[in-house]
Formats: sequence, structure tokens, C-alpha cells
Amino acid sequence: MNSDSHNASRAPARIVGTDASSLDEAARILLAGGLVAVPTETVYGVAADATNGAAVASIFTAKGRPSFNPLICHVASLAMAESLAHFSPLARRLAERFWPGPLTLVLPRRADCPVHDLATAGLPSIGLRIPQHIATLEIISRVGRPLAAPSANPSEQLSPTTAAHVASGLGARIDLIVDGGAAIAGVESTIIAPGETRAVMLRPGAIARADVELLTGPLRSPEASEGILAPGMMKRHYAPRARLRMDASQAESGEAFLAFGAPPPGVLPSLNLSIRGDLAEAASNLFAMLRALDESHAMIAVQTIPDAGLGEAINDRLRRGTLLSRESGV
Repeated sequence: MNSDSHNASRAPARIVGTDASSLDEAARILLAGGLVAVPTETVYGVAADATNGAAVASIFTAKGRPSFNPLICHVASLAMAESLAHFSPLARRLAERFWPGPLTLVLPRRADCPVHDLATAGLPSIGLRIPQHIATLEIISRVGRPLAAPSANPSEQLSPTTAAHVASGLGARIDLIVDGGAAIAGVESTIIAPGETRAVMLRPGAIARADVELLTGPLRSPEASEGILAPGMMKRHYAPRARLRMDASQAESGEAFLAFGAPPPGVLPSLNLSIRGDLAEAASNLFAMLRALDESHAMIAVQTIPDAGLGEAINDRLRRGTLLSRESGV
């Protein structure tokens, strides 16, 4: 349903609500191989039937995403997840503690896993999570299959936290947008690869490292030789067009100033992620505020954000955006 020739002349995707008839329509489109933007508690995702190779391919086309970057598959229950992957005792404990919620587990695929290889980038593992949003859970249940659903934005750009963000970025490349309200968490899921006794953090996210480590013990980092094992591991990611400057104490000429907590004396912030210094509030506001400043400024200075708790995920997104700004010269 999403060929390039069709995209060139198609009308923007309709935005619908979360009533039963709209969810039925979303399920019909997905079963027919189309693309539907769906709400989650983290960010909006662009979903396709993960068992349909052509549908999964259309995600990469719509996003302009490298095909070697694996996609997270969203399921509606632990039973559905266990039909797709092997769970170690540690993996099951993590799932039982954090699902539904913003935790993705990268697990060994079952031999009979029906998810198309394109969704897993040909890897022997698969990334799974149960989203904490009733509308998307209802859609998955109606489809009866896992949904591959990366963030619903053009590749390497800011993740969308509202239906309007999706419409402005991918509106002419997908079939439907389900508006489930603003995303609560505002940053993507934490990605963990749990082994038998130890676990690896592949991407910091909406669940803080310390909360995961209560079950896993100290999380290790992936080895460089392991390559890209999960979404969000590419260096060029989550980037606005504007140049970002982190750990700023003031705005230089031409810069917007994105504050966190009390701004430095004499500095008037353009926007403030959280005047109270609340990291959860800052994470929720991050992409929307970067998007707003990106529309009016070529440079954005960002006040120092603590690298603890959710600050790790916030700074991870900002560092990747900073790297892209430097490499691209924008």
C-alpha cells in the first residue's frame, strides 16, 4: 500500500481517535499490509504487520531508515512474546516487573518465529515489548500478530510525541494516524539484552538504569564488535536540524536556550524542560521542545542535565543529536 509512486500523489493520512471503529479500521489497514501510526507511552510508532515482509519494507521506505537497523516488535501479552522468543528466567522476571511499559527485551528468536527477517535485520535475536497504551494494545489484539513499530518520524530526526508531529513528518507516507494523546514518557524505551544471569544495556530510555539493576545487578555495555543489536544504537539518531550545544550556561548570539531547572542568573530561557528540575517532566518535554526550537533557530544551547536516572536517556538523545549536527555541518 506504500509504494514510492503512490506516496508521490497520496493525500495526507487521516487522523482518527481511539474509538472502536477507528481501531477496527487501523487493524484492517495493518492486515492489508499498510502503515498506521500508533500511540504508546514513550513516543508514537509507525506500525506494520511484523510477519509481512513487504509491509515491514514499507516502514524503511517511509522513514528512509537503513535496513540493517532492527525494529522493535510490539506484542499484546507475555504469551505472545513467548511464542516469538526464548525467555531466560531473568528475562521473564524483567517482563513480569516492567510490562506493559517502556522496556524492550532483546532475546533469542524461536526457530518458528513468524516475524520477518527484515524486522530483525537478519539477526538471531528479536526486540520485544508490551506498550503501556490501551489503544495500541487493542490494535495488536485485533490484528493478532506482532507489530513492528519504530518511532514515527523520518530516520534520524526527532521522535514524535503527538499525532500532529507524526502528520508533519510522515503524514504523506503512511495510511492512518491513531491519535491517542500526547506521549507520557516522551523518550523511547530502555533496551536490555538479558542473559542467563547478567544483562546488557543496549539503549538507555524511559526506565532508569537503577530500576533495572534492582533485578539484574550491574548492567554492562555492549562491545563495539557486537555491532548494531537494537534500535537507537546508531550514532546518527534523534537529531534536529539545528546545531546543539550541551552543558551551556548561557546562550550565545543566535542561539535558543533550552533550560533545565532554574536558569543561570540573567539568562532568559527560550523554553524550560522542567522549571522544577524534574527529570520525568524533562523527558516528557524533550522532543516536543526541541522540535519547537528547531523551527525557529539554527542553534540551540542546552543547560546541563544530570546524568543520573532518566537524565542518562535524555543526555543520550542530546549527544546523538549533537554528533549529527557536527558531522552534517548544520
